[in-house]
Amino acid sequence: MQAVIIAAGEGKRLRPLTRNRPKALLPVANNPIIDYPIQALSASGVRDIIVVVGYRKDHVIRYLDRLDIPVQIVEQKKQLGTANALSCAEPLIKEDFLVVPGDNYINPGSIAKILNKKNAVLVKEHPYPSNFGVVLMKGGEVSCIIEKPERAPSFTVSTGIFSLPRDFLSQLTSTDLTDAINEMIKQGGHLSAVTADDWQDAVYPWDLLALNVKTLSMIIPEKSGIITSDARISGAVRIGKGSSIGPFTTITGPVVIGENAVIGSHCCIGPHVSIGARVKIEPFTMLQNALLMNDAMIGSHSQVTEAVIGEGSALGDHTTIAPGVPMLEIEDTLIQGRFGCVLGDQVRSDPFCIYQGAIVGNGSRIRGGKMISGLEAFQDGVLVV
Repeated sequence: MQAVIIAAGEGKRLRPLTRNRPKALLPVANNPIIDYPIQALSASGVRDIIVVVGYRKDHVIRYLDRLDIPVQIVEQKKQLGTANALSCAEPLIKEDFLVVPGDNYINPGSIAKILNKKNAVLVKEHPYPSNFGVVLMKGGEVSCIIEKPERAPSFTVSTGIFSLPRDFLSQLTSTDLTDAINEMIKQGGHLSAVTADDWQDAVYPWDLLALNVKTLSMIIPEKSGIITSDARISGAVRIGKGSSIGPFTTITGPVVIGENAVIGSHCCIGPHVSIGARVKIEPFTMLQNALLMNDAMIGSHSQVTEAVIGEGSALGDHTTIAPGVPMLEIEDTLIQGRFGCVLGDQVRSDPFCIYQGAIVGNGSRIRGGKMISGLEAFQDGVLVV
């Protein structure tokens, strides 16, 4: 069977993180999200994989070219929806196929459950169904998929993973795949529901923290860096080549540290922390439930909790990031989050700043001693003095 991975969209609700990269390339446990569906397909025996790229396509292509698993790449020149993205792959689809989002986590067991089904959707119960396509059942079959309803009639949602026949492609008259599926059902087609073992999506930026927790639980411990004899490491911890751990630092897994990172002395790292390549953590700093992208820097005597720190961002000494519960308007929807902060790429923050439930845009500059919350610094290039 073939598989078509849709990795053409931006993921607007995850801005500012997706202004510089597509959602499929956001890192969790130091791997781009798209790596998880590719690995799940490969582990399930699917070798004929097509990836549809679009937004920031060059970034995705560069990543795919480095993989050991060969994939075919097609381009969606304009972002006109998931059905249109699928139609771009039509010339390469020769048989029944799977449709798989490239920006969700899925495990091999779930792929195996739907692999040999025909006309099926992979579903999962979710506590916030209104963020997804809600699946309605009748007589043991799917009767309708309602996309992001204001009041969801069910907690069963579509994972966006479908097993479809080759001739379904001739029915793609709409731009949205859900609409095309509903039209197929309306015309008398059948669609069964298969319950996923494990699936997770990140809808909003802070959802990356929960996805990070999930993927960290699967890491294989490895210690390739330089670890001082006075450092204490417990639990599942993976340390990349060229990284160094300073004296009297404690690391409690699950934690993953990329290559050439520097962790200073007397730090407390973990649990549930991902640290990218070339990250620098100054002494006496505490990190817990955090995701730090490549080349980030955290100053000394800082406390960072429930935070996503973008690539190349630098926080000054004595920074505090603490959980908040802000009400935020994102893409015209009012949503309550619970997180410390989400910093975009290349943010510069001076010492003694406090962040609580804050989203900060790419390239922003925060002067010392400021308290930031909500969306006050959401736009790129903001200067807060």
